[in-house]
Amino acid sequence: MAKKALVRAVLPAQVIETKIHMLRGQRVMLDRDLAELYGVETRLINQAVKRNADRFPADFMFQLTAEEAEATLALRSQSVILKRGQHLKYLPHAFTEHGAVMLANLLRSPVAIQASIQVVRAFVHMRRMLAANEDFARKLEHIERTLDHHDSQLNSILSTLDDLFAPADEPPQPRPIGFVPVPGKA
Repeated sequence: MAKKALVRAVLPAQVIETKIHMLRGQRVMLDRDLAELYGVETRLINQAVKRNADRFPADFMFQLTAEEAEATLALRSQSVILKRGQHLKYLPHAFTEHGAVMLANLLRSPVAIQASIQVVRAFVHMRRMLAANEDFARKLEHIERTLDHHDSQLNSILSTLDDLFAPADEPPQPRPIGFVPVPGKA
């Protein structure tokens, strides 16, 4: 019970969510981040994946390309990067939500099991937030379309009013003040 409380205190959802990245159109966690969360070395994760390759189909896990791996170096905190570690020796693995759970089942440590629960909760929370944002975006787009329609209607009305109240081609001549004699009458 003490370990359970310890893992929850160490792994708040906000911390885990910062380790979830969007790669190849999927939300994933990198092997080094899962190793940190599960309390194991990254090499143990890579060994477990290699020994159980059939448990990690492409929708559970994929290996990054060299370009993607170089880009993930920028995701590390600067205090973690050592001069010797600036270049990757092995291409990292990226695990989807299901791959992270499968990995925790293979590792079988109490810390990994509790951490995987927190990881799943973080993925679910992010999914809910994205769904709420998509709903908000749809509503905002509807409002923008309505406003555009109203703007075009107002512009049409204003142009009609401008035509109605436009000045005549010739400005009216002012009437002379006072008595004006009519020509031909005396």
